[in-house]
Amino acid sequence: MSTSGVTVVTTDNEKKKFIEFQYDHYRTDGHFVPPLRMDQKKLINTEKNPFFNNAEITLFIAEHEGEVAGRIAAVVDHRFNEHHNRKTGHFGFFECIDHQPTADLLFRVAEDWLRDKGMEDVLGPTNPGMMDMLGFLVDGFDKDPYILMPYTKPYYEKLATSAGYEQAIDLLAYIIDKDSADLERSERAKKIVLQRNPGLKIRPLNLKKIHEEVEIVRGIYNETWKDNWGFLPLTQEELAATADDFKLILDADLAHIAEMNGKPVAFSIGLPDLNIIFKKMNGNLFPFGIFKLLLGRRKIKRYRTALMGVLPEVRGRGIDALLHQAAIEKALPRGIDTSELSWVLGNNPDMIRTAERLGASLDKTYRMYSKKL
Repeated sequence: MSTSGVTVVTTDNEKKKFIEFQYDHYRTDGHFVPPLRMDQKKLINTEKNPFFNNAEITLFIAEHEGEVAGRIAAVVDHRFNEHHNRKTGHFGFFECIDHQPTADLLFRVAEDWLRDKGMEDVLGPTNPGMMDMLGFLVDGFDKDPYILMPYTKPYYEKLATSAGYEQAIDLLAYIIDKDSADLERSERAKKIVLQRNPGLKIRPLNLKKIHEEVEIVRGIYNETWKDNWGFLPLTQEELAATADDFKLILDADLAHIAEMNGKPVAFSIGLPDLNIIFKKMNGNLFPFGIFKLLLGRRKIKRYRTALMGVLPEVRGRGIDALLHQAAIEKALPRGIDTSELSWVLGNNPDMIRTAERLGASLDKTYRMYSKKL
């Protein structure tokens, strides 16, 4: 069904066009990392992505001068709205040529769909949910993104604000490397923290018991993040699906759990930056991408600290810094000398201070946008 240059995606061929547009759109962008097509298909598959057990989505494609010129998704996450007592819709998967009328059209059809669903405001981009890739990049366009972080066109902010969107929150990415990390200070701090907390132990994630470990992480995350912007409790089903995906990429040297007298109280999950390999695969795992992935893993020299949580009763004791240090101590002998801490909420001064104390510096900013309907 087409109206005014917009197609509501329903057929397999239209879904293929929706997915393929970003690969064509960024073909000449040297810092774009093509995501795996199989992952992109799964993200929008309402049968296979557990996110859609509690959510709805409609996809749209826009054409300009006979060519696909943009895409957008409209999403209603019922669990998000129930948890926050809101009527918020989301837009996601936005890609568009630098043409304001096309962008306005995409935003308008998504907003109309959300309005018909009873939504009162819209937040995005979410791709498709709040636990997936978020935001438009607003600075740091001269660098490759780290794993599971987006790279978007520099003009997207202009397209969004011209369509009536306002800044909702910034998501910050900090960088720390062997030159900026004060290892001597970290070692002194480690001794002090362990002296003050004699029951504290940092251990690596047990990848042979990944589902049990993931359940520990889920419990800590849900308690730790519950008061933060945009929080949504992780379900067993969602995290189980994530655990299956992460089996291939998790590295026990970079993922740790902190225990106090045997009780898990904090965690940190670092992921090797497989984007370095994905960049060479052009979105295809088969037939040869799998070999590039397997052969290239040990050559990766950077990682991303993607998730961290410290239970409220043990906050302020330096456990977060010890978790970072545990990963750094394992990473450096392997030649892994750089880490991105992302994302850090722009309105979370405690996490910003932790990053700065470690010697990290702000490297990229991602932005979420909102609009009243």
